[in-house]
Amino acid sequence: MYQTVIGLEVHAHLDTKSKCFCGCSTKFGQRPNSQTCPVCLGLPGSLPVLNESALQLALKAALALKCRVSKFIKFDRKNYFYPDLPKNFQISQYDLPLSHDGELYVDTESGVKKIRIRRTHLEEDAGKLIHPEEGKESLVDFNRCGIALLEIVSEPDLNSPQEAYDYLSRLKAILEYLEVSDCNMEEGSLRCDANISLMPEGRNTPGEKVELKNMNSFKGVKQALEYEMERQKALLDKEEKVVQETRLWDALNCVTVSMRSKEEAHDYRYFPEPDLAPFVLDEKYIKKIKESLPELPKAKAERFVREYKLPQYDAGVLTCDKYLADYFEECVKLYPKPKVISNWIMTGLLAHLNERNIEVRNLKFKPKSFVAIFQMMDEGVINGKIAKGILPQMLDGKREARDIVKEKDMQQITDAKGVEGIVREVIAENPKPAADYYRGKDAAFAFLIGQVMRKSGGRANPQIANKILKEKLGRRDNA
Repeated sequence: MYQTVIGLEVHAHLDTKSKCFCGCSTKFGQRPNSQTCPVCLGLPGSLPVLNESALQLALKAALALKCRVSKFIKFDRKNYFYPDLPKNFQISQYDLPLSHDGELYVDTESGVKKIRIRRTHLEEDAGKLIHPEEGKESLVDFNRCGIALLEIVSEPDLNSPQEAYDYLSRLKAILEYLEVSDCNMEEGSLRCDANISLMPEGRNTPGEKVELKNMNSFKGVKQALEYEMERQKALLDKEEKVVQETRLWDALNCVTVSMRSKEEAHDYRYFPEPDLAPFVLDEKYIKKIKESLPELPKAKAERFVREYKLPQYDAGVLTCDKYLADYFEECVKLYPKPKVISNWIMTGLLAHLNERNIEVRNLKFKPKSFVAIFQMMDEGVINGKIAKGILPQMLDGKREARDIVKEKDMQQITDAKGVEGIVREVIAENPKPAADYYRGKDAAFAFLIGQVMRKSGGRANPQIANKILKEKLGRRDNA
């Protein structure tokens, strides 16, 4: 038996308009190599200047994670050669990180678990290598080079791939609430490397650790860890050695592939960055940043329970995503029935979004259009069944809920004569169930009302349909 030991290194792009040490734009998706300058390309004579916005955002994250902020700040050069690093070194922080000794609490299957944060530090990103399908050449785009990154390093307190997934989800939520990063993994704004080792039962020290890279989603992180866990277990069961190395996750084949032997700190030959003077952070400066922290997921969930009388589970789901929590509160302002909105979001909206792999932040219809569904139900224009059919048609954002109902003639049939005509047809077409109900079989009534709804295309008012069907079938106690 083995215990899994996992530590995570998360790299988050800080949401600044310019890069960490120069004035180049950080806008995503621009023409390759169009957002560079002598500083981020490392040309002779250029000098870096720290972007204060990057420092402020990094401090926000550190304080939200309950880290101890270092008073003395300095930067270091991390030296290595790679085509996407034009200076052949990266400006980072080594022995004196921005902050250290933080914590993050994660809901696990066995309860709430504390995950220690070893350190957070500020650094610049490298460029991006692009490999065309032909495989004859590699291209490099330096637009990303120099963008401010916050690296958040956990202690190896995670003991399963699921715990790693839950930790990442909670950390992402906090970063989004703070608005320090947009955490868009598709654009590379949030990346994660994982270190995993197995510790045989009875031992206090983990085995050789393997670093995993190239994971482009939280699901990918979980799958890579699951595979690597089984790979290492198979080696140890055969009494073979686990090699300390860096491995790449191959999502297509669901395997990890050896990349290189894992570097140690001395391989990078760290030394203080001579072009950036160290400085001391003032207590008032840190206090001002701390006072600017917004309401975080845990506090918001507690408020949702207290203010909106929601169950804890509902509040937890709604606040795990900043955009979802904001959307919910906007809906409540327009339609003050929080439990109704919560139910529809969790059982309807989220299901459709997950099915189509759409993030809440990319939802195309506004709260006003969403709550129009409930308002039409209250007005008797539509019933619950019709409402469920409207929701998926709204996802493209091209039509409002009321427009869909009007265009497709989905209004509820509330005219008693209209419903009565449908009921008569159903009874005539189903004499046996009608007779069964008359003789006392309740299931027959459910079948018949289902046929009424089917024949009306779900538009018959359920209350009116029930009343008329019972009248037409007669009372069983008179049989």
